[in-house]
Amino acid sequence: MRVLDRPLLRHLPRLADRLPFVALGDFPTPIDDLAPVMRDARLSAPAYVKRDDRSSTVYGGNKVRTLEVLFAEALEGGATHVVSTGAFGTNHGVATALHAPRVGLDASALLFPQPASPCALENFEVLAARELHAIPHWSALPPAMLAASLRARLRHERTYVMVPGGATPRGALGYVNGALELAEQVAAGEVPEPRTIVVGVGSTCTTAGLLVGVHVASLLGVGFRAPPSIVGVRVTPWPVTAKRRIVGLAVRAARLLAELAGEPRFAFDAATLGAALTVDGTQLGRGYGHATAAGRDALVRFAAVEGLVLDTTYSAKAAAGLLDAARRGAAAPLLFWSTKSTAPLPSAAPSAPWWTRPWVHHASRP
Repeated sequence: MRVLDRPLLRHLPRLADRLPFVALGDFPTPIDDLAPVMRDARLSAPAYVKRDDRSSTVYGGNKVRTLEVLFAEALEGGATHVVSTGAFGTNHGVATALHAPRVGLDASALLFPQPASPCALENFEVLAARELHAIPHWSALPPAMLAASLRARLRHERTYVMVPGGATPRGALGYVNGALELAEQVAAGEVPEPRTIVVGVGSTCTTAGLLVGVHVASLLGVGFRAPPSIVGVRVTPWPVTAKRRIVGLAVRAARLLAELAGEPRFAFDAATLGAALTVDGTQLGRGYGHATAAGRDALVRFAAVEGLVLDTTYSAKAAAGLLDAARRGAAAPLLFWSTKSTAPLPSAAPSAPWWTRPWVHHASRP
């Protein structure tokens, strides 16, 4: 797919000169039927999965869409170096590290600890094999981000420092594009029009973008007769995933889109967007990074879909949320947005700051 083939740019051509993209992903991502999963769970509702886990053979998942616009912004501003921020097992950090060199950017990561788990360790080892700066606690992130910018200036580099998950209005536009991609697949008859979309919500960027995107598609008359409901399943706690915060980011993204496209009708207000969003906190369990029984159960059931491998931190909890939504009679058809990459990770030699070694040892235990 050529860069200018992104659905957002085709439907809103004025964006072509105002919202640059770089080509990272293999789009459109396919849609699979979840009928075997639903039968196994003794549920009758029709359900499907949007395979953003297959968004790239380099490293897939939801962050590819976000990075397509954030890397473009970094390059447009003359940056030569990008810094990702997040927890030790951040998917955004791994996506940044593996995709940045493809567009001529150097990358480093600024990370804070999270509960130890094998899936978090896999990501951490990829990042530790590159330039990594570890901090002892998430509360130290703001000054550490400032320090990263200062280090860059001292090295005469132009550095683009991203917030966790790339959760900015521009970053969310990557998933406005994703929602329009789904709408086109609905219009083409590849999948029935979903009435409920279930997605894991962590940094809020993906959920906010989808929320705006389904409203844009509906307004344009592409795929959706009316915006489907978005169910954001918490994988990080309140207040990070507070509904007001998600809607706030969505409103800012909608305003940015309206400004760039010269289309005031896309500046949706908080009431309009909030009415389509439900935040499900029942799957969080003990908190971010802690596995749950429902998540493990979903992980086993969803393995019936070829190549779909969930993880206990993110996607398994969201999948458990989809099964629970179906049990509670959520409007069908349902669609699960798969956000965790299933591409194999590159091998990485163990290398990490000395004080992180107890965490690595704990995460390595079976």
